[in-house]
Amino acid sequence: MSGRTDSGTRVAEDFTATWAELAPTGLRADGGYDRFAWTPADLALRDWFRRAAARRDLALEEDGNGNLWAFWHGPEGPEGPRRVVATGSHLDSVPAGGAFDGPLGVVAGFLALDLLRRDRALPPGRSVAVACFVEEEGARFGLACLGSRLLTGAFQPARARELTDADGVTLAEAMAAAGADPSRLGADEARLAAIDAYVELHVEQGRRLVDLGAAVGIASGIWPHGRWRLRFAGEPNHAGTARLEDRRDPMLPFAEAVTAARVAAAVHGGLATVGRADVHPNATNGVAASVEAWLDARAPDDVALGAIVADVRARAGASAADHGVRIDMRQESATPAVVFDEGLRRRMAGALAPLAPQASHDAPGAPPWGGSVPEIATGAGHDAGILAARVPAGMLFVRNPTGISHSPAEAASVSDCVAGVEALARVLGELAWGLPTPSPGP
Repeated sequence: MSGRTDSGTRVAEDFTATWAELAPTGLRADGGYDRFAWTPADLALRDWFRRAAARRDLALEEDGNGNLWAFWHGPEGPEGPRRVVATGSHLDSVPAGGAFDGPLGVVAGFLALDLLRRDRALPPGRSVAVACFVEEEGARFGLACLGSRLLTGAFQPARARELTDADGVTLAEAMAAAGADPSRLGADEARLAAIDAYVELHVEQGRRLVDLGAAVGIASGIWPHGRWRLRFAGEPNHAGTARLEDRRDPMLPFAEAVTAARVAAAVHGGLATVGRADVHPNATNGVAASVEAWLDARAPDDVALGAIVADVRARAGASAADHGVRIDMRQESATPAVVFDEGLRRRMAGALAPLAPQASHDAPGAPPWGGSVPEIATGAGHDAGILAARVPAGMLFVRNPTGISHSPAEAASVSDCVAGVEALARVLGELAWGLPTPSPGP
């Protein structure tokens, strides 16, 4: 697929106008975004979601975990609850995050519904929903995909209520302050049972689509990944008087852990990052007393992931012993490898095939059953990956010309975003009606 079609002018105008509504919320002076769960910026975005649903006469629901759902309902069927085809993403960000990570999928979901509703009605017993999941990034309470984990029962409500932010505010307190009821946290089996498929559109967090010359791709799966907390406990001292041989400096094994992560990732074909650290007491003229740091590790398979973490643990432990420092390394989260539903991927590829020239089976990224839209794996976690354990789930990626994410440099062109909206509409049309949606009107 390649950019905006001639018939996508209206979609481009709608996208530009909708995107402008979100742009000011949480914007920093450096061009990044701070949109953390249950903060004023997040609440403003949640209000925007409600208004977007109301403008379209969609039925709005907030589940017990704070996830928002906007439903386009077809007529009631003869038996049971309506079946649901869902899309969506999240509106929260990492600190100084990019504009597209999350919001693109929510905006595209609403605009795809607009395309579908212009010229057809839903069949009886069917609904299409746009979802907004809470705390996907884990930037405030430390656990990524918290809303979808709670929804699916992958994380226990009692533990969730006790999660704290950097200021010691618990999730339960933050929800209550925002008018939400933390006692309602937990799995929602009835909601999950009604979902026939969930397809999340997301800006690509990498450069594969740039290299492949494609505006849109299908996700084949998500690498296994996890987070580990490392604590190095040494002895505080005076930087100007403590002899080097007398020091128990926790910064040294911490530094070894950072370099070990990079080396281990390269050796085992994965990714490892230490992007956050807290130094105490953090004095310029003092030897630190302790360092807490967080390792993020990802790999194509569990064996490689385990090898990366083992290497970091071994090298950091050896350095800690050399410098008289105590070390503790504990896993805080783990997300297994996800292979998105093959049947759903086939249907997605079939729905998108008319939008681009056919590719060879041997083309880079071509799915094993052929077709025009490349398939790529990702090392980034997503709500779709959590939902995949309970419902058929898939993802569409939109090209990011910079290849950079979690940064103000994250980007996507309007034409590529329009291509994403058109692709998502076709996929939702295939799933809800069994046929692709017509091309958008002028």
